[in-house]
Amino acid sequence: MALDFNNYAAAGNAFLKEYARHLGLGDDTDKAGRIFVSIMHALREIISMEESLDLLAQLPMFLKAAYVNQWNPKKTRPEIKHMDEFVELVKEMDGKTAIIDYGEENDLAETYIDTTFIYLRKYVSLGEMEDIRDGLPKDLKNMIYSNLMF
Repeated sequence: MALDFNNYAAAGNAFLKEYARHLGLGDDTDKAGRIFVSIMHALREIISMEESLDLLAQLPMFLKAAYVNQWNPKKTRPEIKHMDEFVELVKEMDGKTAIIDYGEENDLAETYIDTTFIYLRKYVSLGEMEDIRDGLPKDLKNMIYSNLMF
């Protein structure tokens, strides 16, 4: 099997353009990319290794790369039990640009998280989304549950 990195790059760029529009960011693919990566990195920090691997199996190559970038699976998982804590983890994953990308309030971050899980359904099966949801603490289940049918 030959690797065609140009196709991965083209698919990744198309994804970012469409995702940016879904977030209401126009053509700001840089910001959309930071938002997507920070949400996915926060998710991988709180779900089990097994669920991460199951999720990875369904993602296209360009999203797999974003998901695993700088991943340390041996790192202790944080105890995130509430949406506000998850939003703070997302912002932490975004680093210095979090204030630009998410603002000071959590409402925008929660909207971006909802949109991201809706958008992931293009690539991830309903069963896998349910498996991820089932492994989340009670107060976090809703971030996926409300979006499963899209």
